[in-house]
This record gives sequence, structure tokens and C-alpha cells, in this order.
Amino acid sequence: MFELHPRLTADTIPVTDWPLCRVMLMRDANYPWLVLVPRRHGVTEIHELDQSDRQTLIEEIAAASQRLQNLTQAYKINVAALGNVVQQLHVHVIARFTTDPAWPNPVWGAVPAKPYADSEMTRLLGAFAS
Repeated sequence: MFELHPRLTADTIPVTDWPLCRVMLMRDANYPWLVLVPRRHGVTEIHELDQSDRQTLIEEIAAASQRLQNLTQAYKINVAALGNVVQQLHVHVIARFTTDPAWPNPVWGAVPAKPYADSEMTRLLGAFAS
């Protein structure tokens, strides 16, 4: 039975479910940032997914990356699956800009999270809901 980790629930806004992953928007307007969470109970590492799910995950990461690139015209798309704080397997897909507050360093802990304006959140949610 799939359950989203409480930290992911607190830090993200649900966008949609794709065939494998729940797609979430990180509550941080400093960086357009998606989190993909495979809906598989107890999985903490990519290699724990079966071959079909691994292939689907890669395709969903690519789809999220492409949509984020098209939507934001980002300089770089960062993809990461760390799991040091939240062990539940999840993949970060982050649009980066040379002007963002963390550039060129990792985004984690660089600056406090900035809330989205309602109009921007609506735009991003609509762009990824399909």
C-alpha cells in the first residue's frame, strides 16, 4: 500500500499521478521544482524497482524534465535521488538558472523556501496536471 512520507506531504503540492509516479510541486518558488515519487510500498532505492518500473521511472523523469525545460527555459535541469533525509524513493527534477539564489551550488538549504504567488502556482499546476 503506497503512502507518501509525511515530509514529502508537508513540503510539496500534489500535481498529478503518472503511470508510476505521483508528481508533486515543491513549495519553493526560488526554483521550479518537481518531485516524482514512485507509488511502490517500501522502495528506497532505484535499483529496488523491477526492470519495468525502472524503465518507466526514467521515462517519467525525462517527461518531467522536458516539460519543466519547455515551461521555464531553464539554463540547466538538475535530477537527483538522494534520500538521505526522506528514505522513501523520490526524484527531484529542478529547473536551475544562473541567476537563482543557489547557483551553481545545490539548492538544499541555500535560502529559505519562498511561497508561490497564487497565479504562478496555478500556472505550474495546470502545466503539469495533464
